[in-house]
Amino acid sequence: MSYFRPVTTATSYDLATKDLDPPFAVVDLAAYDANADDLRRRAAGKPIRVVSKSVRCRYLLERVLARPGFEGLMCYSLAEAVWHVEQGTSTDIVVAYPTADHEALRRLAANEPARTSVTIMVDSMAHLDLVDAALGHGHPEIRVCLELDASWRPLPGVHVGTRRSPVFTAKQAADLARDIVARKGFRLVGVMAYEGQIAGLGDRDGGRVKRAVIGWMQRKSADELNSRRGAVVRAVREVADLEFVNGGGTGSIESTGAEAFVTEIAAGSGLIGPTLFDGYTRFTPRPAVLFALPVVRRPARNIATLFSGGYIASGPTGPSRVPTPYLPEGLSLLGFEGAGEVQTPVTGKAARTLKLGDRVWLRHAKAGELAERFTNYHLVLGDHVDRTVPTYRGENQNFG
Repeated sequence: MSYFRPVTTATSYDLATKDLDPPFAVVDLAAYDANADDLRRRAAGKPIRVVSKSVRCRYLLERVLARPGFEGLMCYSLAEAVWHVEQGTSTDIVVAYPTADHEALRRLAANEPARTSVTIMVDSMAHLDLVDAALGHGHPEIRVCLELDASWRPLPGVHVGTRRSPVFTAKQAADLARDIVARKGFRLVGVMAYEGQIAGLGDRDGGRVKRAVIGWMQRKSADELNSRRGAVVRAVREVADLEFVNGGGTGSIESTGAEAFVTEIAAGSGLIGPTLFDGYTRFTPRPAVLFALPVVRRPARNIATLFSGGYIASGPTGPSRVPTPYLPEGLSLLGFEGAGEVQTPVTGKAARTLKLGDRVWLRHAKAGELAERFTNYHLVLGDHVDRTVPTYRGENQNFG
């Protein structure tokens, strides 16, 4: 369910894109920039590392990196990170997930600007073994970041959060840090922890009891992580001279930024404002990325059928992962069909007035995945398209 009331009418978007044939996707530049300002305000002076997977468009990444308060990229793929260095997007990139890509590791090792710009993620010595296997012993120095598991474990066997690193305690982190520092060909420069149970879980959805439980869990988890992350950083700093300590996400900027040991915050979805981020009480991003589908059938008085539209988001399957009709207001998907590969029926009062060829504007559930469906984003500014820019797909880049 979306809690966001449109601030722009369908007529405004229709006017700006009157010469385009749907399906197509637009970025509302005023909303994108306003969201960037809001992220910066919430960060309260700590720099934001932009999460590229939530944007997947080089122009938009460069646009936000040019704004005060945003420093560096957090990529999801090593190949993506090396590509951004080659394109000149950024000289400060952290790869948020470990890599098993031998070709990308060889590209990294052979590219001196990339080696000084890119930091890869590790959570065990096996990751270093993999790098050595790809590059051979005696390879150039590779920058690495140690990932800490930020999940909440209130009781034995209870795990609340994403399944990421096996490193949970300060002792485990210090032991791994010592092993990394002793290994030739690597330099430990950072620590990262992503608290998905806070940053990626809205506290607005559901009944009163569910909301209360989520809020209680997030407060308890934030308090526990604050103490544990501080202990980890102190322990690792006895072993290595850290350049950064990264944490958080769009949904946890305030609590993560309040931690004294965190030097930077990761965020990206808040720039886009997908429907999954309607479910937070702490902030309300504006919908900045929309896609338009044309009406191609009128099977009933209160139903209009749209062409294409089955852009389902990743994660646990269910209603929260499907696109949401946005404009004109008052439309919803049919439960029996949902959003389909070749057609998407919508119903509601507004459907009665839709004619063949009219557009319906929808929002995606997640921030960056829509860019995998379209080669271009049309950047809307007021009543016109300011420019058209390629997405990753439009630049023939596919990082998995």
